[in-house]
Amino acid sequence: MDVLRRQDWKKALGLTALVVLGGCAGPSLHKAPVEDRGGSRTQPTAAPEAVPAKPLPGAENAGRPGYYSVKPGDTLIRIGLDSGQSWKDIARWNGLDNPNLIEVGQVLRVISPNVVATDAGVTTRPVASSTVTPVAIPASGAASAPAPVASAPKPAASTPVAAAGEDDLTFIWPTNGGLVAGFDEAKNKGLDLGGKAGDAVLAAADGRVVYAGAGLRGYGNLLILKHNNTFLTAYAHNQTLLVKEDQSVRKGQKIAEMGSSDADRVKLHFEIRRNGKPVDPAKYLPNR
Repeated sequence: MDVLRRQDWKKALGLTALVVLGGCAGPSLHKAPVEDRGGSRTQPTAAPEAVPAKPLPGAENAGRPGYYSVKPGDTLIRIGLDSGQSWKDIARWNGLDNPNLIEVGQVLRVISPNVVATDAGVTTRPVASSTVTPVAIPASGAASAPAPVASAPKPAASTPVAAAGEDDLTFIWPTNGGLVAGFDEAKNKGLDLGGKAGDAVLAAADGRVVYAGAGLRGYGNLLILKHNNTFLTAYAHNQTLLVKEDQSVRKGQKIAEMGSSDADRVKLHFEIRRNGKPVDPAKYLPNR
């Protein structure tokens, strides 16, 4: 009996040892955190360097006399009307391949390269001479004799200076219709003249057609004539345009037929612009 008990006790000890060893060799329930020290770990991506914005064309001329900074909603036609220039000339002076593509903030030349602009006005660029120094045309509009630079008179006008005789331009009424609305610098930049659809619209002075079309909102079928370096006239809401861009016209020539395009009634909206600024046409037209 004692022998059997001793054998049972030895077997029990053997089983206990196996359990202990098996427990040491078994899988762990709590794995240690693994740290990847190899090169496969994803590295944080560096932020790309900011690329400096490309300056808009002409930005170096912003604020200078004779230049214009494009604003939202601007078109080259509008800029030409407001600066007293042909939109085609502005496109050519600025090397615009597509005049329909202008950007807000872009700075455009709105005077001829043959003209010098200052805060006091504009003058024709002088031609160099080896014997005398040409001088600018004074504010009065009368040309002065050549003189040394030290004694040259300076323009005193705060607006662009007209060439001699340009302010002497005379206008005629563009239609026989009665006055519908007068000039108001804030609300109506010209005169509204009544009539019937098809009534003749006449050129108010000799000039050249610098715009013919319907590309300016609020004006309908529009003609713009340039008469000299100072004056433009505009004829809006026409039914039919009878002349084309770059065509020369004579004072009193029929250039359009009255209509109601982009208007609430048949009428002619007529503007006179001096250096691009709307002025009251009644002050330039003869009494009737």
